[in-house]
Amino acid sequence: MLVREGSIVGRGWTQKGGRPHAETEALARAGERARGATAYVSLEPCAHRGATGPCSEALIKAGIARAVIALEDPDPRVNGQGIARLHAAGAVVTTGLCRKLAEELNLGFLLRVTLGRPLFTLKLATSLDGRIATRSGDSKWITGEQARARAHLLRATHDAVLVGSGTVLADDPDLRCRLPGLADRSPVRLVADTRLRTPADARLVRTAGETPTWILTTPHADPAKRALLADAGVETIDVGTDNQGRLDPVAMAGALAARGLTRVMLEGGGTLAAAFLRANLIDRLAWFTAPKRRRDGGRRLTGAGVGQRRTDIPAQQGGANGE
Repeated sequence: MLVREGSIVGRGWTQKGGRPHAETEALARAGERARGATAYVSLEPCAHRGATGPCSEALIKAGIARAVIALEDPDPRVNGQGIARLHAAGAVVTTGLCRKLAEELNLGFLLRVTLGRPLFTLKLATSLDGRIATRSGDSKWITGEQARARAHLLRATHDAVLVGSGTVLADDPDLRCRLPGLADRSPVRLVADTRLRTPADARLVRTAGETPTWILTTPHADPAKRALLADAGVETIDVGTDNQGRLDPVAMAGALAARGLTRVMLEGGGTLAAAFLRANLIDRLAWFTAPKRRRDGGRRLTGAGVGQRRTDIPAQQGGANGE
């Protein structure tokens, strides 16, 4: 945000795909009014040249007088260099204002840069007695209109949504954001599929030409099935396996970060969710609790310490739930 003489003269936010950055967007809106203005940014302006020039250089060229920077950028290509350039150009630089808020806002990016993985949100919909699906595996029985809308909003705020192949086989999900006005915010759709079981006529495959769809699998997956999926527009990504022959969550996390993803939501599959919990990869929990019980039994999320007290993951709770 650019402020001059008490008025906002330009706002900007990083565009879809990561480019252009927020600073250049704000400068474009401000035009000549940026000269002498104060720039308020949540993350240190970049100092490296990519598809566009460094944001720190753009701010200097625009003639800003001051920069208020909430958080330094740990990316080795920046890491204080943006701040140093602004100082050298004569701008007054203040850092640390609203640092905690900026860390929360940029956590996905920070995890990708420092730990080589995205931020993962686990979305759960359960009955009061902790069931995530019916005995047969159907998870749609617990849905509610308000919860479905909230789930779609969560999709719009993540780069990608990840499900297991079992969820694809049982529910044939679409996984796009269907809220009015937010269809263009649909995330990349990901399937963890060790044996490449995703059917060629699954909705994810049929619509892969409209919305990016990636399948995480092993290097030994069926070449013929891989080619069939590729013809439909599905991209397959090879990752390593654990000692049980299942896709390794850490390897999946690294592969997704390498492709630029910063925020991924796990939306289906108790086995997949448990694997990520065991690997200590879940950063956020969106837990919807339905006001009902499954008296005839059903499936629980087990094997990952679920139900133990966790104080480090904030939960979102609602009265009705959905996938």
